[in-house]
Amino acid sequence: MIDVKVCGLTDAAALAAAVAGGARYLGFVFYPPSPRSLTPEQAALLAAAAPPDRLKVGVLVDPEDDQLDQLLSRVPLDALQLHGAETPARVAAIRAETGRIVIKALKIADLEDLAPISDYAEVADLLLFDAKPSRATGRLPGGNGESFDWQLLEGLKLARPWLLSGGLACDNLEAAVRLSGARAVDVSSGVEDRPGHKDPARIRRFLEVAAALEAPA
Repeated sequence: MIDVKVCGLTDAAALAAAVAGGARYLGFVFYPPSPRSLTPEQAALLAAAAPPDRLKVGVLVDPEDDQLDQLLSRVPLDALQLHGAETPARVAAIRAETGRIVIKALKIADLEDLAPISDYAEVADLLLFDAKPSRATGRLPGGNGESFDWQLLEGLKLARPWLLSGGLACDNLEAAVRLSGARAVDVSSGVEDRPGHKDPARIRRFLEVAAALEAPA
């Protein structure tokens, strides 16, 4: 089985579908330009409905310390996903100061984008590989429905676990896992019926496909 993070959850129906389908990670976005962005109050209500065995992940872009303090005082998050230009030093500082699991997103388009992996692998608990936004969809740092060449990750050996993201959906999940070697994936726009709105039926189907896949050796 492939572990799944359903990211950009915004309502109870989508959360329930993700939980029932076996998603390990539940993602809540705190980035106002995104159509999936939540207030801390909205996220707190959803997080309260999540079972304790699922990891509740807050997705942020270059957060300041004050933002982190205010968010964590209101929302019971287990992990923080950093999706901006955070340096390895900043990632290490956030991990130390918050005591939360830290996932660092790295944006990939070609081979040279793999160069920072080793530096971030030393300071983050998990890495997430997402497609680098193109000019056409570059308004957001993630969640644009774009993918990259998954074979760039083939044979990747890391001491840290990692997730594959970017343009994943039911019809390409098997190929993405096979070509990249991913043991965990992140889905957002691929289970939406319109930007920012998760379709519970699509969530259930994606999780069914993931459950039927064998994790790469």
